[in-house]
Amino acid sequence: MQYVSGPYTSGELLTKVRTVEDWLDNEFRARGPITDASVQRDMANRMLDASQGRNTAIFDDQGNPSIMVRIPAMLLSQLRADWPNELHPAFIVGASVKSEFWVAKYPGATTGVGATERAISLRRRDPRAGINFDQARTVCAAKGAGWHLMTNAEWALLALWCKANGYWPRGNNSYGVDASRPAETGEISYTYTSGPTVYNGRVAAGTGPAAWSHDGTPFGVWDLNGNVWEWVGGLRLVDGEIQILADNNAADGASDQSRTSTAWRAILPDGSLVDPGAADTLKFDSPVPLTNDEVTQNLGLPILRTALVNPPDPAWNWGDNNYDYNYGAFQSVTAAGGVAVPRILQVLSLMPIDADHGGDCLYARNYGERLPFRGGNWNNGASAGVCALRLDSARADSYRTYGFRPAFIQP
Repeated sequence: MQYVSGPYTSGELLTKVRTVEDWLDNEFRARGPITDASVQRDMANRMLDASQGRNTAIFDDQGNPSIMVRIPAMLLSQLRADWPNELHPAFIVGASVKSEFWVAKYPGATTGVGATERAISLRRRDPRAGINFDQARTVCAAKGAGWHLMTNAEWALLALWCKANGYWPRGNNSYGVDASRPAETGEISYTYTSGPTVYNGRVAAGTGPAAWSHDGTPFGVWDLNGNVWEWVGGLRLVDGEIQILADNNAADGASDQSRTSTAWRAILPDGSLVDPGAADTLKFDSPVPLTNDEVTQNLGLPILRTALVNPPDPAWNWGDNNYDYNYGAFQSVTAAGGVAVPRILQVLSLMPIDADHGGDCLYARNYGERLPFRGGNWNNGASAGVCALRLDSARADSYRTYGFRPAFIQP
């Protein structure tokens, strides 16, 4: 495989970078883990050259490659003019300020099975699906220092970048095509049957057009709209209460994101972080009472409150189970009267900035522990997108529409 530097058209750039990516994947399929340091450098440099410095190949501690996109540090003021000149929290891990993070260019796939399963990100792979939250974290953190499940802070940074630049990426949100552009399709990698009908589901990672990358270029982050819902770290609801890990501390693969972790923090209307369960913390609540009529139904758009008005009756024993839920357009979510919306919720893409967030959806349940997904899946249509957020599933849930994406920050 030979790549020659030079000026190219956009279509030629896409062809060139895919040629390098496919060569790297073929080498990995043929040789297995690539442990020779000189070969790793050559592969990384070819990716950097073909992508004008925006993509590279990063190898884990066993030599498994992933194609990664560099995301340089950004100030809040670069994302919205009236925000301060402060670093977005995605670039703060513990006490350390980071100049960049790297996010997998494609949804996560895996290599190995069972205890040896590890995340990778390569083009034309069928995204790993049917994975729960803790499994997704494990296959990412197992790759070694710096590797982690993509966090909500990192995803939010990309969503805010898209909004600031007026570009909403398209993707596989309508059975192999984009609902708004049916001519845009990827290579079908998964089908399923319902009754006598065979449906298209997932597409192979990165096989759609450049409009399916976050910035519309051959070098962006692919498939953030549809394909599979992607677990993200550092965020959850507990009985409706919004809880996060401070800054981007969830990017530490060793961070404790267990159910009983003391690292979880709740949020007050002034933006300060406090212990979960403190008075007046922010919560997503149902706008109307829940019902215990054995019918699971959407009871309307969640509302931001400082106390639950419409929780389930404790006698119902709903726990983490999936009964009534709240759903609507993310951009239409509002706070109850007198409840201030702190900037941190907008910075983490948990509350809208205005009425234009691509029409993407928000799901929530105000009972049990709920871990987050982002992006939508292949049958969500126009409600899928980079701002789409689900906070309605338990950490042990897994399904054919549930996937993930690895990320890397230099430790």
